[in-house]
Amino acid sequence: MPKAIELLQQGRNEELWQMCCGYLKLSLEQFMDIQNRLLLEQIKRLNGCTLGRKIMNGGQPKSVKEFREQVPLTTYDDYCPELSDKREAPLPADPAFWVHTSGRSGDYPCKWIPMTHAFAEELSRIMYGLGMLASCRGWGDTSQLNGCPKIVYSVAPRPYMSGTMADMIKIQSPINYLPSLEEAEELSFEDRIKLGFKEALSEGFDYFFGLSMVLVVVGNKFSQSTDRVDIRPLLRQPRALFHLARGLAKSKLARRPMLPKDIWRLKGILSGGLDSAVYREKIKELWGRYPLDIYAGTEGGVIATQTWDYDGMTFIPSLNFLEFIPEEEHLKGRLDPQYRPQTVLLDEVVPGQNYEIVLTNFHGGPLVRYRPGDMVRITALRNEQLGINLPQMAFERRADDLLDFVFVRLTERTIWQAIENTGMAYEEWTAFKKEGQPVLSLYIELKNGYQSNETEIAAAIRENILRSDSQNKDTEKLYRNDFAEMIDFKVEVNVLAPGAFAHFTEQRRTEGADLAHLKPPHMNPSSRVLELLTQKPAEVVRATSGTPEETAAVR
Repeated sequence: MPKAIELLQQGRNEELWQMCCGYLKLSLEQFMDIQNRLLLEQIKRLNGCTLGRKIMNGGQPKSVKEFREQVPLTTYDDYCPELSDKREAPLPADPAFWVHTSGRSGDYPCKWIPMTHAFAEELSRIMYGLGMLASCRGWGDTSQLNGCPKIVYSVAPRPYMSGTMADMIKIQSPINYLPSLEEAEELSFEDRIKLGFKEALSEGFDYFFGLSMVLVVVGNKFSQSTDRVDIRPLLRQPRALFHLARGLAKSKLARRPMLPKDIWRLKGILSGGLDSAVYREKIKELWGRYPLDIYAGTEGGVIATQTWDYDGMTFIPSLNFLEFIPEEEHLKGRLDPQYRPQTVLLDEVVPGQNYEIVLTNFHGGPLVRYRPGDMVRITALRNEQLGINLPQMAFERRADDLLDFVFVRLTERTIWQAIENTGMAYEEWTAFKKEGQPVLSLYIELKNGYQSNETEIAAAIRENILRSDSQNKDTEKLYRNDFAEMIDFKVEVNVLAPGAFAHFTEQRRTEGADLAHLKPPHMNPSSRVLELLTQKPAEVVRATSGTPEETAAVR
């Protein structure tokens, strides 16, 4: 199969679009045909390998129907120790390399996932297509593409999946990373960002690929620093000086601080993360264009993407077999761990409904009916405006009790242990992630007359959270802590009035709640739970990563 750059240089634009974004032209029936064909190929691989037989409990499904009836739903624990120990012999296909996530704090340091050559090839075409979608005006437009795009390297280094995905594009086209991959992966996260923009100031750049939260943090810090720019180091860099002067002039005319969009005219922004929808308008304000929101993960690569209307996301058929657990079925499974939730396929989803997503890797990948822990919402059965005849989705929330701060992923156990490690006397607690902010909000009731500085309590909890992964390699812990500093990860402590949890229990008993609902959940309490807990005044304090001076802008 030709590479994307070859088709671009030969002017074979329609072939290029079909190769990288052809799923947008599929009917739902064609989409399902691709899904079923690739799953049958994958079932043969699974039937022939040790890991497949283990996961399928010795079953030998021969059809899609048998596969869904016989094979249980899985989580990462089901693949240990094979994947956690990076064992290759049991796999359905030889891996080209391994990628990993940052794991779940307190459970395991990271989740290792093998990637085959075939999966990497397909992912590289999808990734190149995302660049096309982020920069085009519509189907067939290649006016913004060039032979060697410049991309500021703003993601986690390989073997993190985000860095691997950035590297995947090189299979299809030369890429000029700022800074180079080799140099970037030796730097801390913040130093990498600084160097990338320093180089971009002289050389310019075409694309930004990173987390939505990072785009906002970088953009805000950039605007905060430009009124204190020391131009002396730029005197020997005439192109950088020219770009800076032009940006300052634009900002002065607009009567506001200089923003990234004053210096660079980006062709495309590719972003992801749980808060993409929240940060959408802010990114447009800072960078001059909307980000292309991507739903992706270590376990499945790119699962869905927005298109040039920057609205709903369209599913991709060629990397994973997609199943969906209706929210009602998901809740039954949460209440009864022995219950096996039923799934539906993409041609059975209902608009307006939420679903937990389930993935089975194609192309020799190892994951089978795997639950990554995400809830999505089907927003429509087709994109009417663009004529895309496939269901549209938006990311809804985590489906489990994981609080996801990207490189600080917190379980109930991690937060509980962090509280215990402070040595405070407390009655109970509940916690959640504040929408659109890197803030862990913790509601806690103290007991036995415990007295302490609340700010110190919040700071101690934050410190214990960041050092909770005792099994993590030092380099991985440093990277996670570095990222926490970069996004200004905070812990917010809300001290509840004495008797708050007892009052909650009594109120719920009065309302006739059953025994299982008399206590608030530790994770993700509802607004009703918080209302009952905070009927008496609460004191709010925050622990940040430092003073305003210590969190100075990137310069």
